[in-house]
Amino acid sequence: MLSRRTTLGLLAAPALPRLAVAQDARPSVTVAVQKIANSNTLDVARENSNVGTRHFACYTEPLVDTDWITTLAPRPGLALSWTRLDARRVEVELRPGVRFHNGDEMVAEDVAASFGPERLMGGASGIAARVPQEVRAQGRAVFPGLTVEVLGRHRLRFVTERPDPALDKRLGHRIGIVVNRRALAEAGSWLEWARKPIGTGPYRVAEFRPDTSLLLEAFDEYWGGRPPLRRIRFLEVPEVSARIAGLLSGEYDFACDIPPDQIGEIERNRAFEVQGGLIANHRFIAFDKTHPQLADARIRRALGLSIDRAAIIEGLWAGRTEVPRGMQFPFYAGMYLEDWPQPRFDLAEARALVKASGYKGEVIPYRLLNNYYTAQTPTAQVLVENWRAAGLNVKIEMRENWNQVLAPGPDRALRDWSSTVFIADPVSNMPGVWGRHGSHPAGGEWANEEAFAAVEALESEMDTARRRAAMRRLLGILENEDPAYAMLHQAANFTGKRRAIRWRAAQSFLMDFRAGNWDV
Repeated sequence: MLSRRTTLGLLAAPALPRLAVAQDARPSVTVAVQKIANSNTLDVARENSNVGTRHFACYTEPLVDTDWITTLAPRPGLALSWTRLDARRVEVELRPGVRFHNGDEMVAEDVAASFGPERLMGGASGIAARVPQEVRAQGRAVFPGLTVEVLGRHRLRFVTERPDPALDKRLGHRIGIVVNRRALAEAGSWLEWARKPIGTGPYRVAEFRPDTSLLLEAFDEYWGGRPPLRRIRFLEVPEVSARIAGLLSGEYDFACDIPPDQIGEIERNRAFEVQGGLIANHRFIAFDKTHPQLADARIRRALGLSIDRAAIIEGLWAGRTEVPRGMQFPFYAGMYLEDWPQPRFDLAEARALVKASGYKGEVIPYRLLNNYYTAQTPTAQVLVENWRAAGLNVKIEMRENWNQVLAPGPDRALRDWSSTVFIADPVSNMPGVWGRHGSHPAGGEWANEEAFAAVEALESEMDTARRRAAMRRLLGILENEDPAYAMLHQAANFTGKRRAIRWRAAQSFLMDFRAGNWDV
């Protein structure tokens, strides 16, 4: 860990870094995060969260890497190459000589186990029988109808039951990590494995203390070169002020989830800087349309129309984010609907919809966590005032954790949510959130058969024009006809650090500590 400053009086004067050294002269760093893992596990198919995204790439990897720092383009990783054979098949050539943290060489059988019943899909016996339902649901949503055929020590074929236009892209999705099949077989339970997964990343899991810390140690047999850090400690520090104070005092080397209004305060000391910007994540308000006050689509449309997004972005984000064109990103390229409109702010229309619905001022509950998302609580306060101006009586109900936020009940109507994409295609998130087996329909909040059909076309139609039409139909339902959410803005992520550390923030919550992204 880097040296600790002993008094706050030193903050005004930049100090030269003194790196902790031992026999291994590489530095160790401490990263202060607001939360390490919502599920208290390290299996990214179970820890399907923004906070879990931050560290998973340090110790596990998917077959296809992504350049999250600059281009967002896919590139060879554990897979040296991948070739689409036809609408249902992709062949993969694995990188030879890759080692797991337990010393085993990565071979095709490990990949098959990673995508099969042993881990992702769940099976009938042994540890496979204890794979949580949430993991199986993610497996079905991201890799529907998938089987993996082993063709040789370093060759595989991925086959789907139906045509899949994005099969080759899916190989870069975060839940498609490759893990060691022997470690899976020898684990006493799924939880035991999930708290110390054996992967191929540049760092191995040394110690995981749920709700407290995650300690990673350099894995010097990493195929991508010797890791630049000896140790990385992710430390849970829920309060923003404590993360910032620890950064400035030298207790922490990185402080995550910095609100925009604090960037100037940190950079007032020239020894520190804040990096970051827009990331591949959208923030929105999710609707439970089974709640009596949200059953009428006009009320849900009014909730969206009465949000003054420009005021939120200017007032709480210092103009550092923007309103997207619906639930999509420009890097989708040919699948990006560039003419899809941004959500509107129209208070008059919102009031007219509220009046036409016959709404009588009944309370609409809004379940809220305290700043899990950057600027979450002040954003919620602005939203309540926006909705009040439209004639909607929304009441904030604070909750302690996500289980309480998501639990069914008569007080579940509105809640905060976000959606991250990991591949350059809308199948990255649309099926897993709003498809027939997606998280929102599975949770009983929203369902629409026509939308499900559009999702299925998006996943199986090989013609790009027809896929674009399916995406357009899906967005029309989700955002206008039978609203499932009200978009807020594209997410932005900011990380404070010592200026002397040459490290670049990703266009993701992910933090990259490989050799190509570190220097002092």
